[in-house]
Amino acid sequence: MSSKRRNKKKKNSVLSAVVVIILAAVYLVWGKEDAEPTRSGLIPVELIKTIDGDTIKIKYEGKEQNVRYLLIDTPETSHPRLGKQPFGEKAKERNQELLNSGKLEIEFDIGEKYDKYNRLLAYIYIDGESVQEKLLEEGLARVAYVYPPNTRHLDAYEKAQERAKKAGIGIWTLEDYATDRGFDSDTYSITDKNTETNSKTDAEESFKNCTELRKKYPNGVKKGHPAYSERMDGDKDGYACE
Repeated sequence: MSSKRRNKKKKNSVLSAVVVIILAAVYLVWGKEDAEPTRSGLIPVELIKTIDGDTIKIKYEGKEQNVRYLLIDTPETSHPRLGKQPFGEKAKERNQELLNSGKLEIEFDIGEKYDKYNRLLAYIYIDGESVQEKLLEEGLARVAYVYPPNTRHLDAYEKAQERAKKAGIGIWTLEDYATDRGFDSDTYSITDKNTETNSKTDAEESFKNCTELRKKYPNGVKKGHPAYSERMDGDKDGYACE
């Protein structure tokens, strides 16, 4: 092979390598925009209790700890000063329903992990779906307590809140009830337990035995559910009457 042909072949090889590198760079830049975010940061935990619409108790790192949901706020259910607010019970019930419907996981942001009350600050997921976003979208919560750098999902939450506002559902059915400072208890308050529409009590559900429980919950219930009872959890696996 002549020197001229060898040089030409070498140039073609270099050119091909450059093209491959350029294409790879383009893919990395543009491909990332369309890629789904990873969920490697989600931590499976055990639900102990649903406290209200934006606070739960879980078992994490071997001990029971309260968790305050990041970036949202729901109306109060039994605040010492504010009392019981409209949609507070409904938010708690919906939160509890979601938490009992699948695998519970939490995600931390890059900022503070605990608040001043020593509660964990986290994003909450059931089967990979955001509970915060669901509550916002259903008009049972407002975007609140935005403290950078714990703002990873702020854009998605604000969009979910805007959808609820446009639909005029939940807390957005009450004019000027949800404000930047919280929920207006002075204008909207619950002075009688019968004034909140479609509200259920928070009392535990009681069943005589698993036969009775399965009439309402065919697959049984897990720990944290209002109907869960240790006496009906024979193998102590966290599920009753499964």
